[in-house]
Amino acid sequence: MPHSFSRRAFVGTAASYGRILGANDRIQVGQIGCGHRASGHRRMLKLSAQTDPNFDLRSVCDLWSVNRERAAADAEKLFGKRPRTFKYSEEMLADPALDAVMIGTGDHQHARILAEVVRAGKDCYCEKPMANTLEDAKLARNTVLAGKQVVQMGSQWLSDPYQQRVREIVRSGKLGKIVSISQSWNFNGPRWHAPREPDIAAIREADTDWKRWLLGRPARPFDPRVYFEFRISKDFSGGITDQWFSHGCGLAHFYLDTFIPDDIVANGGIFAWHDARDNPDTFSCLCTFQEKQVLYSYSTTFGSGYGDHTILRGTRGTLYSPGGEGSPQWWYVPETSSGWRTNRVFELQAGKVKPEPVTIAGRSEIPAVDQSDNLKDHTDDWFRCMRSRQTPNGSIQTGFAHSVAVVMANRSYREGKKMYWDRKNEQIVDRNGSQ
Repeated sequence: MPHSFSRRAFVGTAASYGRILGANDRIQVGQIGCGHRASGHRRMLKLSAQTDPNFDLRSVCDLWSVNRERAAADAEKLFGKRPRTFKYSEEMLADPALDAVMIGTGDHQHARILAEVVRAGKDCYCEKPMANTLEDAKLARNTVLAGKQVVQMGSQWLSDPYQQRVREIVRSGKLGKIVSISQSWNFNGPRWHAPREPDIAAIREADTDWKRWLLGRPARPFDPRVYFEFRISKDFSGGITDQWFSHGCGLAHFYLDTFIPDDIVANGGIFAWHDARDNPDTFSCLCTFQEKQVLYSYSTTFGSGYGDHTILRGTRGTLYSPGGEGSPQWWYVPETSSGWRTNRVFELQAGKVKPEPVTIAGRSEIPAVDQSDNLKDHTDDWFRCMRSRQTPNGSIQTGFAHSVAVVMANRSYREGKKMYWDRKNEQIVDRNGSQ
């Protein structure tokens, strides 16, 4: 997902806070980064046009000429009008009529581009992970908090009505004291690596800007495989952590109404796909939330697709989802008794109980375990908040929290150490207090 990032910082002015959008104003949207995920963003916009049709996809921006033209052609097909095209983000962001930007670039680029967009006075939708270094996470958060822009993280499941219903059940106390959350989301295949990917064969360094793409990472020769398959390269992404664990820990935060694990220990390796990757294809981590007294476990393998689940265990009941990332299918099972010998806590005398499906208002059917990443509810929420200037479901704080968890998990895996979050000083440290 090539991108464009400004060589210069924008200076905030009164005008940079953007105009107040009324219910009938047409929101002018641009895209920075026009790869695969950006095509999903356009599908989300198309779906959200059913709810709020008052917007235009005004412009697209990408370093690679082929991606720019491909995105412009797709946008014209979807919306009936060809957007303007730009190679560099500062050129697109200089457009005073542009209101909002969707970022769909490489993992290592999100945070700095988010800061650039906000400084330019535009609202923003930023794909996850928001950041994969602590420095970039703080840069993005502090920049957003210093301004007045509406920023939505690309953690789309936070807007899913079934995930919101799960949080309501947790908040209600129906499960009793939550003691653990476990997630296992899996896949069978060499994810993010395609040896015969046509774009890798097609791109030429002259058609892009490799130095700009590196965005502060150490200089290295142009590598088309890294350019497109950054998720399998540890210099640019954690792979499973950046892509999947960012969703997982974000949902754990969401269910528990808390942010950032106090500690993380991780392990794994390349056990299934010995190809071009130097990020693990099999990964697991264990975390604790000390204030909530909850143990949280997360695992993924790309060597088997069996047994996806999320389980929230409480002293009086359990919520179980037999699906992977973002599954809307949930079941509730009550605990019928608790105790040991003479230490009886409760006994419901309920006999054998059956799992109860979790449903939402207006929908009695049991949903499938899978749903598209292109969740209309999330862009709907972004548009509502751009018009009302309220905080969206995927706020900047949720982005900062999942970013810190991702960085902790990456460091624990790579350094072979248990990592801790120093909440007072906002630093990641090991057992000896070393950063």
